[in-house]
Amino acid sequence: MQRRIVGIETEFGITSVGVEGGRSLGADEIARYLFRPVVERWRSSNVFLENGSRLYLDVGSHPEYATAECDGLRQLVAHDRAGERIVDALGLAAEESLAAEGIDAKVFLFKNNTDSVGNSYGCHENYLLDRSTQVRSIGTTLLPFLVSRQLLCGAGKILPGTPAGVGLGETHEPVFCFSQRAEHMWDGVSSATTRSRPLINTRDEPHADSTRFRRMHVIVGDSNMIETTTLLKVASTRLVLEMLEAGIDLRPMAVTHPVRAIREISRDLTGTRPVAMADGTTMTALEIQREFLAAVHRYLDAGGWERDDRDVVTDCVALWERVLDAVESGDHDSIAADIDWAAKLRLIRQVQDKTGVDMTHPRLAQIDLTYHDIRPGRGLHSILERRGMVSRVVDDSAVEHARTAAPETTRAALRGRFISAAREAGRDHTVDWVHLKVTDGALPTIPLSDPFANMDPRVDELIAGLGR
Repeated sequence: MQRRIVGIETEFGITSVGVEGGRSLGADEIARYLFRPVVERWRSSNVFLENGSRLYLDVGSHPEYATAECDGLRQLVAHDRAGERIVDALGLAAEESLAAEGIDAKVFLFKNNTDSVGNSYGCHENYLLDRSTQVRSIGTTLLPFLVSRQLLCGAGKILPGTPAGVGLGETHEPVFCFSQRAEHMWDGVSSATTRSRPLINTRDEPHADSTRFRRMHVIVGDSNMIETTTLLKVASTRLVLEMLEAGIDLRPMAVTHPVRAIREISRDLTGTRPVAMADGTTMTALEIQREFLAAVHRYLDAGGWERDDRDVVTDCVALWERVLDAVESGDHDSIAADIDWAAKLRLIRQVQDKTGVDMTHPRLAQIDLTYHDIRPGRGLHSILERRGMVSRVVDDSAVEHARTAAPETTRAALRGRFISAAREAGRDHTVDWVHLKVTDGALPTIPLSDPFANMDPRVDELIAGLGR
């Protein structure tokens, strides 16, 4: 039974609002308050936590949370949700610190991908591949899937209007789009992450034994709030990657202009806009997705994905088909409990039906943003979740467990054990994805080059030596 490692990195938007005329703080200032308890505890704003995850302050004052290595789909969803709670706890602590200094301000953290002035920040997926897999060679086949995947897992966004002749795929009036990230991608396959923002990043940084593994770094996806959307995003991509690694033949579907295509698809909620293909034909986003879905069915029928979470994958494939059917029929409400863009669109249309406002109205922009507020009881997604109006993959107890406990089936378990033991022993330590080190050099540095190894006698010895 073949196991797979996956992980998600999420950058959070941050802002503050002064209460009753109080001053609002800039992002840099809020970030300092946000990370004050982190720096006090670890003397750094870039740390690994006891649950095996990485928490740090990224460029642009964005808090970023990277899940520990996960080899199960439900496991990954739990650890992704745990990141929301960890970051929200920092927001609550920051408000308390501000109040103690006489600053009455609320801190807002958003699990989204764009701010009000057009900046974009990412949600990156990481898939561990065999070293023999050539990322660039499979990229041509993977690109049409990623370009059209937003039908399945876009977070939804009201795209402001632009003057005629400006930008790719001209937009004249504000429209609701599938994806937040689509407008901010500028390349198909590249080693860059910020300069050109490619759909697929080819930087060879496996964070593991480079003779055995490589990492597929996908930076085109939206941040998701509904657990089933996150699950479908990762499961569908993992399935396609497995088929490509296995050498399964797929219909040639190279897209002529991936960047243009991803924008055009995002702006067409019918999924029927023709996309130019390299062979001179055209395909729609629905047609592309149905080709991949049909291939996945053949792969599973032939015995693919024979692992513990086969039932989860089966449910994901059924949801995949339901989403495509809903896009084709226009019955978006039928998937509003499962898919972020549909849930948000239903909220927007409900307000429009009651008030008659169009997409330019500030109230709709507020819905667009507040949907992603991670504060329980304040964010619109959390309200829908509390009312049972969106689907779950894991329960609250699993999320709470993931806040403090690393996945037990990957090397994250070793990292988490070491961090907890070092803190209990009062020993300064340095940790990254691959290394465990006691800072004073009195004990050997232990490399963890196998992401699947959750037991290691060298780590046991290292932990035993912490109290000496």
